[in-house]
Amino acid sequence: MKLKNILIVVSDIEKSKQFYHDLFGLEMVLDNDGNMILTEGLVLQEKKIWEKFLGKDIIPKNNACELYFEEQNIEVFIEKLENLYPDVAYVNQRITYGWGQKVIRFYDLDGNLIEVGTPM
Repeated sequence: MKLKNILIVVSDIEKSKQFYHDLFGLEMVLDNDGNMILTEGLVLQEKKIWEKFLGKDIIPKNNACELYFEEQNIEVFIEKLENLYPDVAYVNQRITYGWGQKVIRFYDLDGNLIEVGTPM
């Protein structure tokens, strides 16, 4: 058995597709009417469809999990993030841990937690 995909819930699938393309270079692999697979195995699921599947409310910014990306030049990434999405909600601005890794955490357009860190 292997992990195939990670699914996140989004309100506007087209805006989210653009967000993940702009910041991380992810491309669409499959568009299946409210369910979209991007490269690297990230799946975007429209909120209204997911709520119907589950019969439960979606809770944004619940901080229960995060998407983790690595970027060698985090300063360039932060500049791109601030230029393209100036209203992004940060969990923490760039921090440097004692072991030398630089990290930034923020929410995507729907409150899904993202961490971008330099490789360890």
